[in-house]
Amino acid sequence: MSVPSNPDPDPRTTSGLDTGGGVPPGETPPAEAGTSTATGPHRPLRRGWGRGPLIAIWALVVVCALFFLAYAIVLATG
Repeated sequence: MSVPSNPDPDPRTTSGLDTGGGVPPGETPPAEAGTSTATGPHRPLRRGWGRGPLIAIWALVVVCALFFLAYAIVLATG
């Protein structure tokens, strides 16, 4: 019968460990908060779309609808 091996690394042969099992500075990544990309206070997004883009989208929708309406009238009368 075989004895299961220990999954933990041997601290005597593991690189980067100080005596007593500690880790020297620079061996581990920084804490989660230290890697954040956000700077400054949180600013919530504004509500909804601006008036200009909405007018442009609706104008495009109306032009397309008029085109297809005119196309349907031409096909029906032709």
